[in-house]
Amino acid sequence: MAEIPPTETLTSVEHQDSTDQPNPSVSPLPPSAEEINLPEKRKREVEPEPEPSADKAKHPLWKTSLCSYFRRSGELCSHGETCRYAHGEDELRPRPDNTWDPTSERAKKMAKTNDQDKAPEEGGIMMTEALEEDGEESSSGLSKCIVNLPMKWSSDNFRLFLNDQGIVFKSAKKKKGMIVGFVTFESEEQSKTAVEKLDGQTVGNNRTLKVSDVIQRPFENNNKAALPEKPSPDNDDENDSVLPSDSASKARSARDAVTPLAHMSYSDQLEHKKNSLAQILKRLTRNARKACPNGISLPEWILKAREIGGLPCKLEGIIESPLVNGYRNKCEFSVGNSLQGKHTVGFLLGNFREGVTAVEEPVNCPNVSRIACKYAAIFQEFLQQSCLPIWNRLNNSGFWRQLTVREGRKPGQIDADNSEASISEVMLMVQVCTLGSDEGQVKEELHRLAQTFSAGSTAESPPLPLTTLVIQDHTGISNAAPSDAPLRYNFLHRGGDSGLEIADDVVEPRIHDHISNLRFSISPSAFFQVNTLAAERLYSLAGDWADLGPDTLLFDVCCGTGTIGLTLAHRVGMVVGIEMNASAVSDAERNAEANGIKNCRFVCGKAEDVIGSLMKEYLSLPEKKDENRETSENNESGVNSAKENINSVDGVVGAENSTVVNHENGHAMSGCSEDEAKLEKDSTSQSSSNPMRQYKNVVAIVDPPRVGLHPTVIKVLRTQSRLRRLVYISCNPDSLVANAIELCTPSPDKSEKGNNKNNRGWRNMSAAGLARHRSKSMPESEPFKPMKAMAVDLFPHTPHCELVMLLER
Repeated sequence: MAEIPPTETLTSVEHQDSTDQPNPSVSPLPPSAEEINLPEKRKREVEPEPEPSADKAKHPLWKTSLCSYFRRSGELCSHGETCRYAHGEDELRPRPDNTWDPTSERAKKMAKTNDQDKAPEEGGIMMTEALEEDGEESSSGLSKCIVNLPMKWSSDNFRLFLNDQGIVFKSAKKKKGMIVGFVTFESEEQSKTAVEKLDGQTVGNNRTLKVSDVIQRPFENNNKAALPEKPSPDNDDENDSVLPSDSASKARSARDAVTPLAHMSYSDQLEHKKNSLAQILKRLTRNARKACPNGISLPEWILKAREIGGLPCKLEGIIESPLVNGYRNKCEFSVGNSLQGKHTVGFLLGNFREGVTAVEEPVNCPNVSRIACKYAAIFQEFLQQSCLPIWNRLNNSGFWRQLTVREGRKPGQIDADNSEASISEVMLMVQVCTLGSDEGQVKEELHRLAQTFSAGSTAESPPLPLTTLVIQDHTGISNAAPSDAPLRYNFLHRGGDSGLEIADDVVEPRIHDHISNLRFSISPSAFFQVNTLAAERLYSLAGDWADLGPDTLLFDVCCGTGTIGLTLAHRVGMVVGIEMNASAVSDAERNAEANGIKNCRFVCGKAEDVIGSLMKEYLSLPEKKDENRETSENNESGVNSAKENINSVDGVVGAENSTVVNHENGHAMSGCSEDEAKLEKDSTSQSSSNPMRQYKNVVAIVDPPRVGLHPTVIKVLRTQSRLRRLVYISCNPDSLVANAIELCTPSPDKSEKGNNKNNRGWRNMSAAGLARHRSKSMPESEPFKPMKAMAVDLFPHTPHCELVMLLER
């Protein structure tokens, strides 16, 4: 449903109720603050104000939206000429920002035109690689690039489509997951006929095809350097890449692709993000209203949403980043060809599935530090002379794939004008694919790369920090390697002028960073917030809203390396972290031990698999003491069995036994006698790790990945009655909206649950639609309600930010 301006919300209800009452009219000006705070019945009794005279300036939203009654019925509402909304396209006026009501015919036509033009404009215009088979050559005049094909099509589907259209061609290639295909013809006549038939044709779900010319981009045989921009038709090569002819004039820069808000002042960026988040949060109110079961009163927070412009709770603002430029402590640079065909280390200029594979240097990206840019330039210079090929995203072949630069900062205050002075450690990770490569040649090239990085870092003034170089071997299609991808080589800087030396001993490469005066050890693939200073503010806000205290049990769900739980550990009685990444759990335990934190336990496993048993272990009430001797012996056996499963070092659970207590044994422990409880307490290094302790305040902080929480996790959080407060940290507000629908919607009665059997069409549902569907099968439980929300800008110059919402019941 199209977004309705806040000023229309109150009046649209009056339109619906006014069909039987000819007298009411609506003030052309927005309702006053006093009127908004009045009960709903009194608002309808407010005396209407007269229509503003011609000499008075009208409200800027006067007739910029269609009347809600008119949209439903196509007729004039009972307000007549006094209605401040338009009754027809001829009355409709543009909004102050020159946009139109999205429900109007004008806006729908403009949106349709934009959708049709978007893919042909971007897709294929920055392609620098071709699906060339061995020994096949093509001429630029006889090669065409077909843009906006269905992504699920393969080359066979593409050829079948061309045959059905009566197109005669020499070869046709397309890769699944892309909207771009390549066709080669044997004659100009065939090419001309194909263009006439295909250009502008609709295929699939209203996709409009566009045909572009293809220009060959030849390279030298050894890939050492790119040839001049104007290609020579006589110098074809098996490594040729292709680029549509108009790409150079339409190509965006890396700055536009990576930091699209960089052209705005920082204050304008914050205002833009806040407004965008407000629109997303309004969807929570609308969808929760739809999801409420029939016959059950709407929650109070939905009824009050009208008073705050449709928001589910007050959006208290956005916390700015202490560091605006060069704030990223981790940058992943792709390896590929530039628009001119040069081997480049930088950022992709667009989406791969739209046929964009061109890479541009990151020199103008304000979120990247000078140190990261320098290392990217050093690696790029090395690639010009390397005998091993760069990765081809279309053919899934090559050797050099990606460079990751991770920076560790010293503790203390950071100077915003010279933030690089605080960078004390740098980890470089080069991703390669050794499949089909000669082992001897690979080892020689990697040693030469280590020497190049060492020489390049010392040549700068002042010298660049360099701690370690890691080589990651990844054979998958995407550069997003799994956390357990093998690390083939590890080069360490052992101090002095020795440079990087290969580590023959088993030394895990690490750098260190600091949050809230805690020192964190970071492994190559571990997750760590990219904006360290802003992360401090984020975690502090989450802790303040969670209302922590010595009697608080804090569940840190999706805890990663434990940064949230560890920074808040001194404010609570116990922290239980849940994380599926084993290396992250190992980092969390190591960081806890290094910082002397002994009231944290980290469990390795998927949250949906372990959260239910952990909640029972810590939150189930103690059973009454049973005098029966057999029961007592069983309890003693359970205690001893639990002891065998506990492996704690200074109160921190070991990674290899991170599931720690067998949960059935944990239940037996909760029913043990006082003597047995004392024995168990004495046998552990810290009483805080004893699950028998009952905490008065139970809080959960969740920080899930972009897809949000698993439905099983949502159900456990919702049905655990002792959990009264939940702080949701989201890097994707859309996922927060979907999860909050299930958490905050009243449970349906049994009759409605039984009728909820229609699961068809779920593949085409939005995330919010799926959440509404799942909420109808939610077990009977008390819903949460949104209390307040605030954004924290961890990503200046980009549209992204973190959103924090407090849910209570």
